[in-house]
Amino acid sequence: MATLTNEQVHNIQAYWEASNYLAAAQIYLQDNPLLKDPLLTGHIKPRLLGHWGTSPGLNFIYVHLNRLIKSSDADILFICGPGHGAPAVLAQTWLEGTYTETYPEITQDEKGMRQFFRQFSTPGGIPSHVSAHTPGSVHEGGELGYSLAHAAGAVMDNPHLIAACVVGDGEAETGPLAGSWKQNCFLNPARDGAVLPILHLNGYKISGPTVMGRMPDDALATLFNGYGYAPLFVRAADTIGTHQEMAMALDTAYERIRAIQQYARDGKKTDERTLWPLIILRSPKGWTGPVMWKGKPVEGTFRSHQVPLPDVREDQDQLALLEQWLRSYTPEKHFTANGAPQAALKALAPIGDKRMSATPYANGGKDAQALVMPDFKNYAVTVNAPGVIIAEGTRELGKMLRDIFELNEQQQNFRVFCPDETTSNRLNAVFEVTKRCFMEHLIDIDDHLSPDGRVMEVLSEHLCQGWLEGYLLTGRHGVFPCYEAFITIIDSMFNQHAKWLKTCREIPWRKDLPSLNYLLTSHSWRQDHNGYSHQGPGFIDTVANKKSNVIRIYLPPDANCLLSVMDHCLKSRNYVNLVVAGKQPALQWLNVEDAAKHCAQGASVWEWASNDNGQQPDVVLACAGDVPTLEIIAAAWLLRKHLPDLKVRVVNVVDLMSLSPKDYHPHGLEAALFTSLFTDDTPVVFAFHGYVRIVHDLVHGRPHPARFHLRGFMEEGTTTTPFDMVVLNKMSRFHLAIAAIQRTERQLEKADEVIGYFEDKLSMHNIYIRECLEDMPDISNWKWSDE
Repeated sequence: MATLTNEQVHNIQAYWEASNYLAAAQIYLQDNPLLKDPLLTGHIKPRLLGHWGTSPGLNFIYVHLNRLIKSSDADILFICGPGHGAPAVLAQTWLEGTYTETYPEITQDEKGMRQFFRQFSTPGGIPSHVSAHTPGSVHEGGELGYSLAHAAGAVMDNPHLIAACVVGDGEAETGPLAGSWKQNCFLNPARDGAVLPILHLNGYKISGPTVMGRMPDDALATLFNGYGYAPLFVRAADTIGTHQEMAMALDTAYERIRAIQQYARDGKKTDERTLWPLIILRSPKGWTGPVMWKGKPVEGTFRSHQVPLPDVREDQDQLALLEQWLRSYTPEKHFTANGAPQAALKALAPIGDKRMSATPYANGGKDAQALVMPDFKNYAVTVNAPGVIIAEGTRELGKMLRDIFELNEQQQNFRVFCPDETTSNRLNAVFEVTKRCFMEHLIDIDDHLSPDGRVMEVLSEHLCQGWLEGYLLTGRHGVFPCYEAFITIIDSMFNQHAKWLKTCREIPWRKDLPSLNYLLTSHSWRQDHNGYSHQGPGFIDTVANKKSNVIRIYLPPDANCLLSVMDHCLKSRNYVNLVVAGKQPALQWLNVEDAAKHCAQGASVWEWASNDNGQQPDVVLACAGDVPTLEIIAAAWLLRKHLPDLKVRVVNVVDLMSLSPKDYHPHGLEAALFTSLFTDDTPVVFAFHGYVRIVHDLVHGRPHPARFHLRGFMEEGTTTTPFDMVVLNKMSRFHLAIAAIQRTERQLEKADEVIGYFEDKLSMHNIYIRECLEDMPDISNWKWSDE
């Protein structure tokens, strides 16, 4: 590892100064971009937004990574963990020329520099955090904790890629980030790229100290050695010494990474534990910024976190200090009179796709390919008559996922990310062709465990989500199966990804991305054995509230519908697809041809379960979800048996957003089709998988929405029998049948008698389950018949 020459140190320092000037000026300046004139109040933005504290450290790291790329020809993806580090990252994209290539109106001259400053955190401009607008980015900086997980997902199956992930010491206090240090237990150096974490310790959050910032070096070294890292420390001191330390640390880290990978790729094995490099950079917060203001320290304290000098428009002394600060970077040396970076400066950056701001990995992947998909009909359950055959939907899906692994073995672009639940969720057919990935020591009794496995099981929904996002954002494909109640752990991460997709759709240069596919099984209605803690369908509401051009929600009622839906989702782009389907043995309703038609339309009348004969029904029984479907069909059967003159229409909804008017969601049914299903004025009793308010919201704008009477999850649950779950939430077949009778306008002979009978059955149920500890046989053994 060569020591930097004096010329190299001088050039790196110049590039760093230029970067810091651009970062600070974005926060403050709306005019006079090159400081050709004395700084006046009118040159300052009326609203000062942005974060300075982390920016100089990020610029320092970025400049040194550029040197490493130039010397090694490495492919490096830069991931900025510190939430509001955009001034630094944007400064780099402008210096490298990528920003001008992406946004031609932001030229590399004085006019373009002025516009570059003016657009930062201003109306019609770009956000104060790294976002989809930022070339070279795959990580939304608006929320902390997910950078290292994104980095790990990005390098999976990208053997030549290094993700240089800067982790802020504030971010390092979050739970997801703390869990992410285990990523080296799941990255295989023989086939994957590498993550180079760079822990940036500047000591402070918004107003308080950080935990790791106050930890001594020996404690940090012990901690990270236990996690499987060999830390390399860099401490900000004099300019020459700090640049030399950082260059040595990066060269050492790069050589270690390549040595580990080459050893693994040569097929060599060792019993010794692999220690991956980690760089720990200690630098002052707000490095190179104002040192003091009115006797109080600024640099190296929380006071430099956001805008170090917030009152420059009102305070002339503060304005003078700002000018002194900005001029300390000598912009006249680093930019031509016309505002372009000096030629010597531009020569320091990598060229073409080697620039971190231009890497194709960050825009849908370098060699992104579509999945090779089998015909989902090959896995169909044979259904000759509805409601007779019993099957497990996810078990059938597991066979299709197994074959997707096989068909894409050469491309290596598909993985399942699951929190230790693949077998529990009946998807274990995938283990016929792959295993769970694990890089730690293996023992004989391990079940389907291998360093080469493509099922990523870790007991952290945060890591599964972060890994999958990183994998998708770099152009590959995956599925996230999860217990329904616990997917809400990643509500916030989903929100950020949905916002990213929404923004990408508005940016012409962003490529299409594979969709993020959730499969929620072990769902609320069949968590009767685990109890109340495992019963919660709220993720549907979280997803439904995002932009309609991004989200899709499917509730397949049986195995064949699940296969059809998942086939569609895995082929789609730019969506978040939420699929909710049970894993337990259940009655099957549609053959595969009918299932495909049903799913394509989104909702349809099930004529075999209806008795309105195409005429105006007395009541519509509607359902969305597998357990609600069972209860609605059983309710229709009860009404046919006990009140045969009551005209009932059964409507099943598989695409939840089809209920919405088309103006609000592209999957919304056309008005005429909606009317053909639900009529314009017939009362509707609707059994829904989740919380009922969302359906009320969706049908708002449809004819007479008040006629929709909803039954769903009412936050009632416990450890009980399957049928008791629907009884507790008043969504049982008896409750639904009673509701249908009560809402018809016709005077029905024996109506009161029938209602009394259904109420007696509910009373009998309560007694029976407490005595026998299981559901009544006429419930658990029920099947559909026309009689």
